[in-house]
Amino acid sequence: MIVPPLCGRCGAPTVWPVERCRECAGRRLGFATARAAVEYDDAVRRIVGGWKERGLRRLAAEAAALVRDTVPRPDADGLAFVPPDGDRRLQRGHHPAERLARELGRAWELPVERLLERVGTSTRQRGLSLVERRRNVRHAFRARRPAPRTVCLVDDVYTSGATASAAATALRKAGARRVEVICFARAVR
Repeated sequence: MIVPPLCGRCGAPTVWPVERCRECAGRRLGFATARAAVEYDDAVRRIVGGWKERGLRRLAAEAAALVRDTVPRPDADGLAFVPPDGDRRLQRGHHPAERLARELGRAWELPVERLLERVGTSTRQRGLSLVERRRNVRHAFRARRPAPRTVCLVDDVYTSGATASAAATALRKAGARRVEVICFARAVR
């Protein structure tokens, strides 16, 4: 579990509470806050791999339960999710972030909307440097329709924050005044 103290902005564990940590200080982030339930360590990496790549869809309910028990319910008008790359969704037959969002929507009694779509194609983030990750997804998303005033963006894993920030920026361009990010797991440096 990821427990306080945390960075007030990106949710990284810190020695004491800070508004911005070394990881997010000086960066323009499209979201107001980001939180995750668990650290993306080797054990969680295997769980997420089974969930994403081996079709263990039932893990979405387990992940949502951990998030629900660990992360406070967002003060949002609804939930959105980071949209999948079309090829990966076809290969997997499901989309983990959407399944997590739908489970959380049921638990928190919040509507889940497909607000975002991918624009063009981007390479996989795995193995890219931080700068390459940001560049890779900078213009990768656009809103399908106007966004509610406050949105909680759901994704399965927060690695560098590049995807979350790019998706949140697209939601803000579509009218969202505040975007919070909630993920199952988070990479901790």
